[in-house]
Amino acid sequence: MLGSTHGTLTTDSRRARVIACGEQPGPAVHGRPAEVDDLDVSGRPLYSDVPDLDRFFRPESVAVIGASDTEGRPNTGVTRQLLAWSERVGARLHPVHPSRSAVFGIPCSPSVADLPEPVDLAVLLVADPLPLIEELAEAKVRFAVVFASGFAETGAEGAAAQERLAAAVGRSGMRLLGPNTNLNAFEEFRSDLEGPAIALITQSGHQGRPVFALQELGVRLSHWAPTGNEADLETSDFLSYFAERPEVGAIACYVEGLKDGRSFLLAADRAARRKVPVVAVKVGRTETGARTAASHTGKLTGADTVVDAAMRQYGVIRVDGLDELQDTATLLARARPPRADGVVVYSISGGTGAHFADLATEAGLRLPALSEAKQAELHQWIPEYLSVANPVDNGGHPVGDSRGRKIIDAILDDPSVGVLICPVTGPFPPLSDRLVRDLVDAAEHTDKLVCVVWGSPVGTEPAYREVLLGSSRVATFRTVANCITAVRAYLDHHRFVTGYRSPFDHAPRTPSPSFRKAQALMRPGQQLSEHAAKQLLRAYGIRVPREQLVTSAAAAVRAAGLVGYPVVMKASGARIAHKTELGLVKVGLTSASQVRDAYRELTDIARYEDVSLDGILVCQMVERGVEMVVGLTHDELFGPTVTVGLGGVLVEVLHDTAVRVPPFGEEQAQDMLHDLRGRALLDGVRGRPPADTDALVEVVLRVQRMALELGDELAELDINPLMVLEQGQGAVALDALAVCR
Repeated sequence: MLGSTHGTLTTDSRRARVIACGEQPGPAVHGRPAEVDDLDVSGRPLYSDVPDLDRFFRPESVAVIGASDTEGRPNTGVTRQLLAWSERVGARLHPVHPSRSAVFGIPCSPSVADLPEPVDLAVLLVADPLPLIEELAEAKVRFAVVFASGFAETGAEGAAAQERLAAAVGRSGMRLLGPNTNLNAFEEFRSDLEGPAIALITQSGHQGRPVFALQELGVRLSHWAPTGNEADLETSDFLSYFAERPEVGAIACYVEGLKDGRSFLLAADRAARRKVPVVAVKVGRTETGARTAASHTGKLTGADTVVDAAMRQYGVIRVDGLDELQDTATLLARARPPRADGVVVYSISGGTGAHFADLATEAGLRLPALSEAKQAELHQWIPEYLSVANPVDNGGHPVGDSRGRKIIDAILDDPSVGVLICPVTGPFPPLSDRLVRDLVDAAEHTDKLVCVVWGSPVGTEPAYREVLLGSSRVATFRTVANCITAVRAYLDHHRFVTGYRSPFDHAPRTPSPSFRKAQALMRPGQQLSEHAAKQLLRAYGIRVPREQLVTSAAAAVRAAGLVGYPVVMKASGARIAHKTELGLVKVGLTSASQVRDAYRELTDIARYEDVSLDGILVCQMVERGVEMVVGLTHDELFGPTVTVGLGGVLVEVLHDTAVRVPPFGEEQAQDMLHDLRGRALLDGVRGRPPADTDALVEVVLRVQRMALELGDELAELDINPLMVLEQGQGAVALDALAVCR
């Protein structure tokens, strides 16, 4: 189950093609009858239901199978915690054990069949849960939790056992959390905290502890879903559910691997539609991290560049550390939408302000210079020799009168300011005490974001513990880096959701006229020749040079005359991958004699290298433009992906590429270009005119269409170079490599 992504996609693709031909839809997708509008042209779902998990988190009745009250036994501690949790949520708990009459004074049922009432949730404290699944299904149990380990995280044998468990659960109609999970869902959450809450999803229980501990700082948590190996319920299910909960202000995730790429994208899309921020630590940036994650939960980590791109496509904020997860999720849960994106740094030290401004600007935050009128206003209370342009240096916050509060209010009153950040590198009473009181008071009377960085390594000062942590309107950080990360995420999130349009609403559902032309060119299991690959591009409206395929020197000369000098000549064959390295490309040919000589030389090299040819291509020579690469490949987790980057030899030297997962729209295609470090080449450098980026975007979108329609048949497509000409002149695919699945 965990490694069968490609097989599933192929099945879905066949179903989509059947539906497109007017036949009856096949099996259900995500619990709903499969309909044409539910599937894109590749057969992948465009919709997923939100699982009803209310009775999981707030059951009316709970069965504990394997319950114990014998001191010293592991099951006893678990039973005691579940009993306390059941009392808190108002659930009736029923112990189940074949040889006990009572557990903790509660009558014990000998088996599931003997339970006194239907139960919402069954907790299995047994080593082998598989034999119980059928019994639970017959008893109409809605949810089950399996703590036992020894499944996919242990290797092939464990993965097979997990497959059997997942299959049994699938037949039962019940939903299951685990295996290899823990008690985190049944923790004691503080009920005295108000405001928007953080909902937590983790695949490792211990990694969620820092976020859970935020309650001690007054941050509300509503749920904790420890997903474990995800044999059934997965991160995406909880993401969709939490996105619909009115009390959830942000979702914090610790993800080791994803079970299904499309399910994750649909869940992230749901959160983006509802403007619910999702902040995630995703393991697998390095080979070691990916390997360790696989051994821990048996999950697919996915190629990290693809995972990263997919998250950004749907507004998931990826952070690296658990401290960043805490601070960013807290800010996003609590802060109101920004009124402006300008950030002002307010400091009692010019050095602190300058240092912070450097770091913030480098991170991409915008620190606008305050207007002359605003600076004059601030100089009513701040000496003229101090700079108040931004950062605002007060030289020492006033403590003996109301000037300090007036300074802060004046800054927040500026329409260009959306965020005020005050870095306090160390406590300096009474100045720092009065400063934070004024900041807290100002924050209570503004809808703009006020942040404080309390840099003291001690953290026991009353100004911090009692004043700052006592306010839910001031975002308090302990490090400059975490403050900048969180504020940037806050501004990026609201910018993203304000203009968000779901790509699933506009994804193609039926094949284009190009599809049948392209299918005729497919050669399963083979690499296409350059000539055939270019025919494939032409079928999808991607421009290629004027060219002819010839099999004699005389024909080559005639073709050159028709194409127009100068010409390029290349060997064309199904197994040729690197023509230049083999000397199978000749450029700049300007006469019939050169063409004849080139034909003989190319065919001689092919014979020497034992390369099979289908002919020699005589091509129009396109010289001036920016060489780019556009490609299609497959990711184990997300399926077909589209890449754009600097082309020619630069693609192998600089690795300057951007990737997206279909479906995506024109805006995301434009964003791919902005992701490139070499983007300036497209804008025109050293007097060269700007390149036709609109044409480049159009090629990216057409390759995306190929990915959607031919994804199950085309393993790889590489257009390199794609010559992007001057603005208004288009783009031409000078070479192409295509490999069929």
